[in-house]
Amino acid sequence: MRVLISLSALLLSVMLVQMGIGALRPFDSISGVAIGFSSFDVGLVASGHFIGFLGGCLIGPKLVYRAGHSRAFAIFAAVGVISIIAHTIQANPYFWTFARIFGGLTVAGCYTVIESWLQAKATNKIRARVFSIYRIADFAGQIFANSLIGVLTPASYISYNILAMIMCLALIPLAVTVRKEPGLPKTKGFQPFIAYKISPLATLGVVVAGVSTAAFGSIAPLYATDLGMSPLEISYFLTTAVIGGIIIHPPAGFLADQFDRRSVLMVFSILSTIVCLAIGNGIVEPVAHSITSPLLFALLFGLSTFPIYSLSAAHANDFAMPDDVLNLSASLIFFYALGAIISPILAGYFIGIFGTSYLFIHISLAHIVLMAFTVIRAIARPVSADDKPYVY
Repeated sequence: MRVLISLSALLLSVMLVQMGIGALRPFDSISGVAIGFSSFDVGLVASGHFIGFLGGCLIGPKLVYRAGHSRAFAIFAAVGVISIIAHTIQANPYFWTFARIFGGLTVAGCYTVIESWLQAKATNKIRARVFSIYRIADFAGQIFANSLIGVLTPASYISYNILAMIMCLALIPLAVTVRKEPGLPKTKGFQPFIAYKISPLATLGVVVAGVSTAAFGSIAPLYATDLGMSPLEISYFLTTAVIGGIIIHPPAGFLADQFDRRSVLMVFSILSTIVCLAIGNGIVEPVAHSITSPLLFALLFGLSTFPIYSLSAAHANDFAMPDDVLNLSASLIFFYALGAIISPILAGYFIGIFGTSYLFIHISLAHIVLMAFTVIRAIARPVSADDKPYVY
């Protein structure tokens, strides 16, 4: 408990980063629609975030090594504030895409600093508990961010300034903490393709996770708007999906530790495909009839889709050597970002042709590919005899 209290500044910073820069993803989509952006434009802006995210994964560790944890966090947070305020300069999808690149870099950089700090301070005895609470703080920030966009006026100068102010607040907890920051980490060369060498299935799994969550987080507000939802109701819709992801992780971890991880991954991918095909084929009723139906299917989407990344990461770690674990984590994030970069652009283009419900057809197609490859890999390689505990 004493260690957790000492790390409370870090956890508060996580929540504020998620509320500030993290709220941009759905809020930019809603604001883009209000301004008159096309669905392709909205997808393009969202992809800018993940281009920056990929850059932050590469730059973050080097900046921490060069400047230390606190100063690196301050640099990334400052870039995030600039990214948010830049939206008010010009309402242009290409300019916003450029601004969102810096926002994505901020997210990856800030999380690199915080996770590195937590890794250094947490002992093996409490590491799992520390990171579980860290993920809860992250999810709480997402919920607050989704709730926040429900009360902000889309495409408003004031709204973007409020988000910038929240991002500025993220600097304060680390600035005033009396806890000594960790020493500078010893860096190893980044190996982006090590995940594929260790586990091709896990690599495809995190790509599909990127395809799913990036498209949903960016394009789902357009789908919800077509259902007749107000900004406040859209925030309920997005928050319900996140709550589903929170609820399902513990039972997913239990199943992944008890059974073949590939089988559990297959089950969740099948469930996600069923849910997405149902939504894509118009089973969800417009809000004029009832808001219960959209919220129910948002919950089912979160329950079935959000564990895919963690299940894939757990499967990859079963085949990893101890010295490869950190590089493997970085590589998995690299592949996740690749999926997340291209997905909103494709989804934005195709929903402009087929309608916003095609978003979920797009996600289901990715899961169908994952299911087929899961069968192929189950035949090609036996189950690992050295299963590591599932990481929430």
